[in-house]
Amino acid sequence: MTILTNEQKAIFDSNGYLLVDNAVTDDQLAALRTQFVGWVEESRDHLEAYGETVDGRARFDLEPGHSADMPALRRVNAPTDISDDYYQVMRNSRMTDCVAELIGPNIKYHHSKVNSKLPGAATVVKWHQDFPFTPHSNDDLITALLMLDDVTEDNGPLQVVPGSHKGEIYDLWHDGVFTGAVDDRVTKNCLANAVTCTGRAGSLCLMHTRLLHGSAPNLSQQPRTLLITVYSAEDAVPCSPNPVPNRHQGEIVRGVASGHIRSTPFDIPMPQMPKSASFFDQQAKA
Repeated sequence: MTILTNEQKAIFDSNGYLLVDNAVTDDQLAALRTQFVGWVEESRDHLEAYGETVDGRARFDLEPGHSADMPALRRVNAPTDISDDYYQVMRNSRMTDCVAELIGPNIKYHHSKVNSKLPGAATVVKWHQDFPFTPHSNDDLITALLMLDDVTEDNGPLQVVPGSHKGEIYDLWHDGVFTGAVDDRVTKNCLANAVTCTGRAGSLCLMHTRLLHGSAPNLSQQPRTLLITVYSAEDAVPCSPNPVPNRHQGEIVRGVASGHIRSTPFDIPMPQMPKSASFFDQQAKA
């Protein structure tokens, strides 16, 4: 049984993102929310990042100003390693089915994390594309952002630039320093062309790995928590270490392991455009 309509698939292809309602069951959503509340309570006993992932880095990251009275847990790295509820949703949910229909039928898991903006959190996600962080032999990768809370205009929602996945891959290095963000000129253009992605808890934003995106601080009294899961087509091979190493990376979650490797020649203008004809220049001429 298919989940997505042909119209939805066409929207993803054109815009580079797609919003889907009810991507998990009510029971799955409740389990994820309960687990996260438990982690927030646990964080009250800590004053700095704690826990350990497979490469020794901290699993639980805390916002500056975190305290026992006002906990501010802002990230859980590789939650699938420590929670069967998160692992099962990653493998066995409507979310996984949607990804398979867009870049399948054979799908691999790459990594996941929980990003949370609690009320008043100052966290800002600067404009960037995911592909430079997780380069593969081809760009059939999807970042699936599952909303664990209602996401509104005020609580730090994701913002995207529709169609930017068909443009260039922007540099994240500036003056010899890795910033993890595009330069100020591109940021200005992103803000001018941004679309805000909102939805009720249980909704899903499927985002192409090349899509420009960012998010603002949470200015509301409501939390904004996302389970962010990255999947790739099975024939896409990583070209760099996983930024969130985990015990399940590379697992086939839909289809089979074909053993085939498919490459895209990113060093020629095949979909990349020269700086003089950037995505935003093209949009201005349209």
